[in-house]
Amino acid sequence: IATSLIVSYVLHRLMHMDENSSILIGVGSSICGGSAIAATAPVIDANDEEIAQAISVIFLFNVLAALIFPSLGGALGLTNEGFGLFAGTAVNDTSSVTAAAAAWDGMHPGANTLEIATIVKLTRTLAIIPITLFLAFYKARSKKTEAYGGSYELKKIFPFFILFFVLASIITTLCTMGGVDSSVFTPLKTLSKFFIVMAMMAIGFNTDIVKLVKSGGKPIFMGLCCWICISLVSLGMQVALGLH
Repeated sequence: IATSLIVSYVLHRLMHMDENSSILIGVGSSICGGSAIAATAPVIDANDEEIAQAISVIFLFNVLAALIFPSLGGALGLTNEGFGLFAGTAVNDTSSVTAAAAAWDGMHPGANTLEIATIVKLTRTLAIIPITLFLAFYKARSKKTEAYGGSYELKKIFPFFILFFVLASIITTLCTMGGVDSSVFTPLKTLSKFFIVMAMMAIGFNTDIVKLVKSGGKPIFMGLCCWICISLVSLGMQVALGLH
């Protein structure tokens, strides 16, 4: 997680990129792609164009990872567990993690890599909470004299949707531990996906594609650097820990 955030910060300073776009690409690469961008955007007051640009960059490398990583993992001689860790840490979005892991399982029958990759990815997703809180306080501090009159009001800077995220996680965990079948929550999961898709569509309808393409060079380069560095660190950690 730290790798992508550091890379995006350094490139933001070196290339003089827009701060919001840099933050969105950084958190999208480090945590969980589109979901992290959707969670972070309202906290930093990102506009539709910045959100659309970041999502486009993240999903470009999601697709590439899902296509390339299974063959790359085989060429590097990764074990089933090793590839599960690699996919779970180096692929941006949860859907692309599962796609890459499922492709590996198809190439290696009985590997059960999908379960490992999903657990690792969901663990990364939990980082939404501290990073979103940090960004809320960072943004409030950076413009405190302009927006908050030089003082902090918790209700103005605290992203309360984080509380609902934690509450939903606790309820789901307690219900599952209590013997409630997980299928009970399927309609809610479907509904949440529907709302996310609708939100992304709304952003798309408000996006100037031509302008997005013309200004997309630096964001794409930043996304590429984040993607490569995360992949190298993921593989390096496996070597350092003796897992490869």
